[in-house]
Amino acid sequence: MRAFLFSTEVPKPEKPTLESKFEQGLFASRWLMAPMYLGLVISLAMMVVIFVKELAYYAPQVLTMTADQGILSVLTLIDLSLAANLLLIVLFSGYENFVSKLDITSDDRPDWMGKVDFSGLKMKLIASIVAISGIHLLKVFMALGKGDPAYAVSESTLRWMVIIHLTFVTSGVLLALMDWLSAKTDKH
Repeated sequence: MRAFLFSTEVPKPEKPTLESKFEQGLFASRWLMAPMYLGLVISLAMMVVIFVKELAYYAPQVLTMTADQGILSVLTLIDLSLAANLLLIVLFSGYENFVSKLDITSDDRPDWMGKVDFSGLKMKLIASIVAISGIHLLKVFMALGKGDPAYAVSESTLRWMVIIHLTFVTSGVLLALMDWLSAKTDKH
């Protein structure tokens, strides 16, 4: 009793039951995102199937490919793996940031897991989009004048592809600048 009289802690007032239940329900609503992350796992499996399909298409042709065709096929596979990496980053980081922490004690847990916040996720996302866009643009540039119908684009389409790629690059730079500026300012 005496310790309570001299305590500097002020007891918290009890919240009304309705408010408390509402806040618990609101907090539990984060689990509505879980099916979306399961959908991303299925999307990752779809990416694997597409990758294997592309690999099976290009592998038998390897002895008859020109250097340019070989580079284009490798760029296609790299493009798919970057998209899958992006999907994996969004899957793990999004789940850990918005739903629940992953309780994984494995030694092969990637170092970035549990450390990528929303800002880091945003930067990884835009960097991956820029890389994917750049690779696709490179594939189209390499195919120019080669008569490859898979990469035949009009001058107007090519112009728009460059404009869109530069928009992604500019967005990435501006997002990085905004993150840098917000890190320099005092937190409220």
